[in-house]
Amino acid sequence: MRRKIDSYLGFAKKSGNLISGVNTCTFGMARGRVKLVILAEDISENSEKKIMKEIRRYGVRYVKYGSGDEISHAVGEAGRSVFAVCDDNFAKVILDEIEGRSE
Repeated sequence: MRRKIDSYLGFAKKSGNLISGVNTCTFGMARGRVKLVILAEDISENSEKKIMKEIRRYGVRYVKYGSGDEISHAVGEAGRSVFAVCDDNFAKVILDEIEGRSE
């Protein structure tokens, strides 16, 4: 399951449909681009408060998944703990995999 999710995240990144970082994700939500926010389970308390405020403000779906290092490695970033998927299809398959609803 983890490898599948990592692959989907990598594909989303390559296609330009994955952004990362608290500020970048916040700007994406403000523009209405973000379909799903993925928070690392080891996100700092301050970052979580900041991003959760924006998630509630814009009504975006979110999920906690994996550690920041694991997700960062999967998408070729470093030291990130907040990721946003900007495509409906990628958001759906990633969310289905994380929640165990895959076929």
